[in-house]
Amino acid sequence: MDRSTTKRLRHSLGCYIRNLLRSKVILSVLVVFITISLVGHYYISNIGIDIDSRNEIHRSRSKLDYPDSDGETGKVSELKLQIDELRGIKASVNNELRDLESRRQKLQAEISGYTYHIDSLRSQYESLSKEISQIRVALDQLKLEREETINQYVPNIKAPQQILMDPRPAKNIQPPSSPQLCKMQTCFDYSVCSLVSGFPVYVYSTADSAIGSRGVEDFIKTSVISSLSRSPYRTTEPKRACVFVVLVGEVQGGAVSAKDVETMLQELPYWQEDGRNHLLVNMHYAHNSDIFGGVNTGRAILVQSPFVDSIFRKNFDIVIPPSLGMAHGEVWQELSPISPVRRKYLLSFWGEISSRKRDIQNQMGTFQKKLFQKENVIGKNIQNILNAQVAKNDAVPANDDDGEEDEEDNDDRDNSFKLRRLKSASEIVSLISLEVSVVAALKLLQEQVPDSLSFQFSCARAKQEGNNAEWALCATSEERRSMLVQSTFSLILLPSNYSVVTTTIIQLRIYESLKNGAIPVVLGDYIEMPFSEILDWKRAAIFLPVARVTEIFFFLRTFTDSDIAEMRKQGRFIWETYFGSTEKIVVSFLAVMRTRLQIPASPVNAEPTLSVFNATFIPLKIEGADPEPETDEVLGPIEARFPSEKFYRNFTQFVQWERFNQPGDPFHLYPSRPWDVVLPSEAKYFGSGYGFRSIGKGVGGAGKEFSESLGGNIPREQFTIVILTYERELVLIKALQRLKGLPFLNKVIVVWNNPIPPASDLRWPNIGVPLHVVKTAKNSLNNRFLPYDAIETDSILSIDDDAHLRHDEIVFGFRVWREERDRIVGFPGRFHAWDGIHHSWHYNSNYSCELSMVLTGAAFYHKYYAYLYSYSMSQAIRDKVDEYTNCEDIAMNFLVSHITRKPPVKVTSRWTFRCPGCPQTLSNDETHFQERHKCINFFVKVYGYMPLLYTQYRVDSVLFKTRLPHDKQKCFKYI
Repeated sequence: MDRSTTKRLRHSLGCYIRNLLRSKVILSVLVVFITISLVGHYYISNIGIDIDSRNEIHRSRSKLDYPDSDGETGKVSELKLQIDELRGIKASVNNELRDLESRRQKLQAEISGYTYHIDSLRSQYESLSKEISQIRVALDQLKLEREETINQYVPNIKAPQQILMDPRPAKNIQPPSSPQLCKMQTCFDYSVCSLVSGFPVYVYSTADSAIGSRGVEDFIKTSVISSLSRSPYRTTEPKRACVFVVLVGEVQGGAVSAKDVETMLQELPYWQEDGRNHLLVNMHYAHNSDIFGGVNTGRAILVQSPFVDSIFRKNFDIVIPPSLGMAHGEVWQELSPISPVRRKYLLSFWGEISSRKRDIQNQMGTFQKKLFQKENVIGKNIQNILNAQVAKNDAVPANDDDGEEDEEDNDDRDNSFKLRRLKSASEIVSLISLEVSVVAALKLLQEQVPDSLSFQFSCARAKQEGNNAEWALCATSEERRSMLVQSTFSLILLPSNYSVVTTTIIQLRIYESLKNGAIPVVLGDYIEMPFSEILDWKRAAIFLPVARVTEIFFFLRTFTDSDIAEMRKQGRFIWETYFGSTEKIVVSFLAVMRTRLQIPASPVNAEPTLSVFNATFIPLKIEGADPEPETDEVLGPIEARFPSEKFYRNFTQFVQWERFNQPGDPFHLYPSRPWDVVLPSEAKYFGSGYGFRSIGKGVGGAGKEFSESLGGNIPREQFTIVILTYERELVLIKALQRLKGLPFLNKVIVVWNNPIPPASDLRWPNIGVPLHVVKTAKNSLNNRFLPYDAIETDSILSIDDDAHLRHDEIVFGFRVWREERDRIVGFPGRFHAWDGIHHSWHYNSNYSCELSMVLTGAAFYHKYYAYLYSYSMSQAIRDKVDEYTNCEDIAMNFLVSHITRKPPVKVTSRWTFRCPGCPQTLSNDETHFQERHKCINFFVKVYGYMPLLYTQYRVDSVLFKTRLPHDKQKCFKYI
């Protein structure tokens, strides 16, 4: 029998003895009182009977015997004396009874006092027992911490010293025999880019990069330089720079010579003869210019849209999309919605073959028309042409034997894209034959299913010509848009010449397809996509070999609605994040370069926590006893405050790549994200157990063992409470008082939304953890989600000041959140409902077996979402919240569901909170629900779809409503 069981037996025995003694005293008093009363009553009754009998005798004798008068007088006197004596006895008995009653009342008062004292002692005993249990748990935690500190191996990591660039060129470093052989390890100087350098970027002025008298096009110049000036990586000290950015195009006034470009590069102050660590940015706005054709760019990295294989160096040069959008700002208004998933046309294409090849195509048209009458013939012919072309490309070198370019190429340098592998007319005929075969196959498909396909192979009006090997763009961007918004998929025909890596026209087609929600279908798997090093293009586009052209309709029909919607959503994300504006393109190619160098992104900035009190003001404290706890459960240990770990996965390669393909902000480094990798269960017992607190040290258990440790699959942690308040001081103080003694609480942040500071005589409770009352710039519900720098934990519990949660409910919600840390975990549930009449969404708070939102008036969420809400989410949504002073909880649910594609998690049976004494409640306004309807529909427009998802379950404790043996305890008594 352990000590705790012995103590419980002693306590029960003592209570039993005390109750027994108290009962005996009360019983004795009652017996005495009843006995005296009965004796007195009996004695008085006998006296009365005796007197009556004597009077009766007297009366009878007076009738018969007639005694003398003297005797009678004596007897009367004697009787009077007896009566007086009896009256005195009666009065004496009455006095004694009154004394006994008084003493009885005193004894009852004493008994009540003893009872109260016993109850008080019992309460103190239980409170002390709870504190002792918590202290014992805390001691166990401290022992574990001490063991972890002793056993933890902390390697001595020393950051490399910052290396300054030598202003004189290093002659001894020889470049590769040809710039075309450049790789990062052979042409990039890593010595000036340490892992902890922060990726400093030096930007040349436009005067330094001017080519002769030609400057960069005005829009490109202003938008690129403005974007780079806002970059956190920009430095004005070239000696500390890791990379140098040179903006060389798009050039005003048309073509420039290779000699002028090369002269400009050699005259750059920090070119160092070979251009190491230089990024030559040729950003296109309207033209299809290859400004670097025939230019010796040395070790510099080319950043542009058009490339051929004789220039392009994979994983060294960077392909970017054309800059066709705004300079900077939000672009969601330009995007098409995700739904309807299936549009009028399954597949569409609009383009015209290059005019320089049209004559050859016309000459071959008759032959092809007669030959390709059946689909299987078309497929075989295409495959034969492809095989022949591959054999010719393998046999013919890229350059002449002497390594010089053809004179015809040099003489015809007109900034158009060159075909550097077409050495004979037979090859051109072969390529034209392939294109004609593809067109014939597509026309045959269109004849078979005219309602599902839209192919136009000629331009009726204006067109944008490409190079000799690609299809021209037809009509205006608005006319092309009207076609793409009706297309589920958009066909992109690549140039038949395999030496073309990518062109501006191809990039423009991809750009427009993503923007208008038509999933790109690239016919040809030899293209280099923009930012392919960081983007997983297979999630947003389809790549098919040319030989599959005859099966393309069947293949696309196999895609389900959910697959199409997911690919369209991913394409929308790519366009909005990486393509939508000049600033996004600039930030993206810098991210590609930084990721190559394994340098973490710039850390995101937290919001400063400004106190509502002056520096010299000391708030008053509440004096007196603390309120009684609402439960006698031991819910967790009393432990010292500690922050969550920060920036501990900065250099994890796959994490950096992964974040570029997920919605959110891929361009900043966050202290932590909700998707931590979970260790195998046994690893914590084999040297990787730092911070873990297993239930029963791994044995498991319920009740006592469960309350002593957090358990779970991740190390221990704490949470921060953020309370939003406005003009409800007394309600706030009561809410704060209830937090005293709450386990796992790290800190409390009160967001004071009132422009008037708290009253100077307002008394604040001592809750055992730091309390920050934060001053806000304005009264905004968005303030509750600001990522304050005072918040040092990953977990945040957002609470309204009128939300009354018990300690066990909070602790249970925290434990659940630790297992669902990428989701909102909370108490009041709501859902979105479809209005079939008006074809719009409604906000619904009725009781339902299905929910899609958890109100953030009582909910846990990860601090990562506070950053995204405040800095990355569309400003239009935050503006709408301020406009209505409403909907911030809906906005947060939209954001998290959009990021995770998961619904929230509801815990316990709580559905709503009541605050009868609260002076103001926004939800009582009659316009409250109408505004929330409008918010939901507006948010859907911003996201392009409805991100909220339904769920049909809630979470309760494991042993809730489970029948247990009498010697076992549940995880929580009431949950």
